Amino acid sequence: MNSKLVAEAGRSDPLAIALLHKARTNARGAARGHEIASGQGWRVLDFVCTCGPRDHPFEELCVAASISLVLQGTFACHSAPGRALLSPGSVLLGNAGQTFECSHQHGEGDRCLSFQYEPELFSCLAHDADAASAIFDNNRLPPLRALAPLAARARLAMGNRDALEEVALELAASVLQLAGRLRQGRAATTAQHDACIARVLRAMASCISEPHTIGSLARTAGLSPYHFLRTFKRVTGVTPHQWLLRARLREAAQRLAAGREPVTGIALDVGFDDLSNFIRSFRAEYGVSPRSYRAAA
Repeated sequence: MNSKLVAEAGRSDPLAIALLHKARTNARGAARGHEIASGQGWRVLDFVCTCGPRDHPFEELCVAASISLVLQGTFACHSAPGRALLSPGSVLLGNAGQTFECSHQHGEGDRCLSFQYEPELFSCLAHDADAASAIFDNNRLPPLRALAPLAARARLAMGNRDALEEVALELAASVLQLAGRLRQGRAATTAQHDACIARVLRAMASCISEPHTIGSLARTAGLSPYHFLRTFKRVTGVTPHQWLLRARLREAAQRLAAGREPVTGIALDVGFDDLSNFIRSFRAEYGVSPRSYRAAA
């Protein structure tokens, strides 16, 4: 790959360029974050991690309450609330003073947009949002329709401090409310289950436009179709159809905001075979039509 192509890849995909650099230099995997916005009691960091199966798990301390949107990659997180498998669309939750361990046995690299809050601000946000608590009982939220518009706004706002401040405050309130309603926790899973589903998630993420069937996904996981469906939902919090639909809609939203491609072309490229179904699904997820979304973005 020539230097011009490498530079272009880096501008559009920081994770891809970081993994390329790691491969070229035979370096160890590492997680690096740089601050892209901050204000009184909050900050936002763009984290790129190049760790993979050959790298040791690493432990970190949450110095502040954190809500991290997983943009790319699949990884496992172990913390006081338990073990969770994170994938694009998931939200990693952390309490101030809590330690957590991340590992990448199932694949290489991830990228997260992390919103971090000082305790005083976070407590005020929890109170104003009528949340049950400012302490998270779970360490993950699955890809949820309720968070899709905010997550899309967050990604569009990267590099715009004023826009990120609005998203940071709204995101904290929404996540605190949702986490409170999901306080009952989730069914326990095993490391073997996580490994099976991680293979499926990476396969779907690499080709979201393909018509993945339950049978083909179950074979990838090495499970029977019925066992696969139950296990997938326990591990991810959503069904395979919901995960794939939201991955397609996230990709469509990014392309709508980034350029002037025809809506029909985007719909077909991300895996919809019917324009009316795409428009209906997009409106249900983001609250507006694709054309209105593009105009607002």
